[in-house]
Amino acid sequence: MSQPVPVPHGLPMERDAGPFDPPRDITRLRAARPVSPLVFPDGHEGWLVTGYDAVRRLMADTRFSSRHDLDIVHVPYETPGMPTPTEPSPEIPGLFIAMDPPDQTRLRRKLTGAFTVKRMKTLEEHIIDIVERQLDEMARLAPPVDLVKEFALPVPSLVICELLGVPYEDRASFQANSAKFMEKEVALDEKMAAYTGLTTYLAELVTRKRAEPGDDILSDLARDDDLTIEELTGIAFLLLLAGHETTANMLALGTFALLEHPEQQAELRADPGRIPDAVEELLRYLSVADIFYRYATEDIELGGETIGKGSTVVVSLLAANRDPRRFDDPDTLDVHRKARGHLSFGHGVHQCLGQQLARIEMRAGFDGLLRRFPTLELAVPAGEVKLRTDMNIYGVHELPVSWTETAR
Repeated sequence: MSQPVPVPHGLPMERDAGPFDPPRDITRLRAARPVSPLVFPDGHEGWLVTGYDAVRRLMADTRFSSRHDLDIVHVPYETPGMPTPTEPSPEIPGLFIAMDPPDQTRLRRKLTGAFTVKRMKTLEEHIIDIVERQLDEMARLAPPVDLVKEFALPVPSLVICELLGVPYEDRASFQANSAKFMEKEVALDEKMAAYTGLTTYLAELVTRKRAEPGDDILSDLARDDDLTIEELTGIAFLLLLAGHETTANMLALGTFALLEHPEQQAELRADPGRIPDAVEELLRYLSVADIFYRYATEDIELGGETIGKGSTVVVSLLAANRDPRRFDDPDTLDVHRKARGHLSFGHGVHQCLGQQLARIEMRAGFDGLLRRFPTLELAVPAGEVKLRTDMNIYGVHELPVSWTETAR
């Protein structure tokens, strides 16, 4: 039975409970009404889903569509400089995260062989080598340094560039364009310029790979005549963006969280065997890819509420991963916790393809960082760390750190 609670006007965004916690209004709303009406800034009456069970059910139910071309997908926060959409967004070839089965299934199947657990395990030693080399580079610098620039961003960028066959020397351009594209409140012309710059670059790249394929994932896909250049470009865009943005932010924000919880950090240094469980717990606790959208294709009952056909539904994975109905003492970071079952990689047909790769990168990253920099600490007060509240993937823009000694 839902408790009376005011209907929020706009999605609560301010991280007023701390840098790692959901906004207080979302936490209160989850406790009172885990499937809640939400009035959008443009007046649309949609829904916000914050409870673990409801989020899991929704993401497994394909009546909640991921397509953006069925109707207008309403944005739940103010976007200065961005016009209010008056028509649906066109479908982008290859961007299977914004598709439903069977179209989504056809494209996703093209990639399942590339991201099997077995194949990822064969890459583990190589990923550890990449991490260690980057830590060598960082150890040569005089502290303080920005951990984002010197470690958290280069590691997943190196890995995904090598896997996809994207020249790493091109990273400055694609990282700048992807960062601009991920900004929430950037003007439409800037966002489209960033998107066009990135997709033009990738279209040229996959065209070259179709003519002269190499030993990488994009070349494997380019050999498939069933895929058009437009579809290859969309797939490359999605894999490149997802492959470095999410993991980079998890490495940086996860390090910030461990530095703010020194007792947890000490336990991991004393027993590195806990790192795999700690990675799952950090994924749950931080949920950097938080907000997702679905479109109700018919009237659907969820959590005791009826979500009407045509509603835009906002899903908060962070709120779901902090639901006390699913996790004991959920607002506490606990590296002893068995956090499997968290929703940070999604659920259902859109569950993240690259999750095993991300896990390997984070395990290697946190293990190496804690071992090599035993005296690592923030170089600024925690309150001065600039949070990525302006971006679609949460994290920190910079993480200034210092140390007094290094180890091998």
